[in-house]
Amino acid sequence: MSGIREMNFWWNHNLRQIRGLMEPQPGISFDNTEIAFGYKSKGELRKSYYLFRLIGNPGFVSFGKFATNLAINLHIPIGWAIKGNIFKQFCGGENIAECARATKILDQFHIGTILDYSVEGKDSEADFDRTRDETLQTIKTAHGNPHIPFSVFKVTGLARFELLEKVNAKEKLTDAEIAEWQRVRSRVDDICALAHDTDTPLFIDAEDSWIQDAIDQLTDEMMEKYNKEKAIVYNTLQMYRHDRLEYLKVSHQRAIHRGYFIGLKLVRGAYMEKERARAAEKNYRDPIQPDKASCDKDFDAAVDYCIEHIDRISICAGTHNENSSMRLAKMMDEKKIARNDKRVYFAQLFGMSDHISFNLANAGYNVAKYVPYGPIKEVVPYLIRRAQENTSVKGQTGRELSLILKEMKRRGM
Repeated sequence: MSGIREMNFWWNHNLRQIRGLMEPQPGISFDNTEIAFGYKSKGELRKSYYLFRLIGNPGFVSFGKFATNLAINLHIPIGWAIKGNIFKQFCGGENIAECARATKILDQFHIGTILDYSVEGKDSEADFDRTRDETLQTIKTAHGNPHIPFSVFKVTGLARFELLEKVNAKEKLTDAEIAEWQRVRSRVDDICALAHDTDTPLFIDAEDSWIQDAIDQLTDEMMEKYNKEKAIVYNTLQMYRHDRLEYLKVSHQRAIHRGYFIGLKLVRGAYMEKERARAAEKNYRDPIQPDKASCDKDFDAAVDYCIEHIDRISICAGTHNENSSMRLAKMMDEKKIARNDKRVYFAQLFGMSDHISFNLANAGYNVAKYVPYGPIKEVVPYLIRRAQENTSVKGQTGRELSLILKEMKRRGM
């Protein structure tokens, strides 16, 4: 028995047992694989094991990237080969409706879903309007649904990258570019307005440092406009940048002065190699921390600052780091912040770090998974990044494999 039939069989016969296992408990351990993989059948667990084995091989990932891009450029249909493998591991589906299965399973384990429309690389006004409309649809889907606690978008899904570069550099815009920038601001405002009207917290993702000032400017405008009563619009700070801790403190003082609340998603960052290469090429100061220890230190310091000012700052710790996750969980308990306080969330990517997500949720903390979706061909760049990320010696593969193997052994597989 395999596929959907196997899943249905396993689910129907074990749902009662799983629900009992997943009732929130006071303790927490990221080594508890019974909780971490309780939602996976033996077949799914075995499939995840083989997938992580493959993407842990740099040669395979490099060849896969080349072959996939070649097939797309030559219009060779490859969706069938991707959908049941890496796509299923890291994405919820090709559209919002297909994500319902992932949302339902996560909900059974007290984990929220963040619908993330992950189509990239578009550059026409029509494409930008479609991305805006799709993001609006995710907010409508989240409205009134406690299992979808946030929506999210990237500004590069709504604007030309070159325009963002000019705005960021404070270069003089042509009349046509001024009108184009106004359309970008209108798209962002449309999304934030609906988030406010439907009471749906909204993440604006961080991007490359050489367009981030423009994104920060837009986000600050939206926070001041829509965060008068509480945090609805959230900015994202990449703490692998050495300037972000100070930026956090300045943002907090600005919010106090102007009378609004701050929403912040804290992450370590996703573009380190590209950032360093560009800084070297253009001969400006590298924006990235000198080492991992400095990044970890600033991440934890940012968490501390947010918790110390929880009266005005809502925080989402978007991290796959076990130490940072455990540290925040313990800090909440020490400061007597309720584990289900909506001002504090943890978040991880779908298909990764289940040992963190499911164990935190089981202990009663607020947890959500980013669930990317979109047409297979359009989300290939996202999938390639996930595969490349997992080939790193310091990445996820070793930990994911060791935990999967531990659970397979526990089940006698």
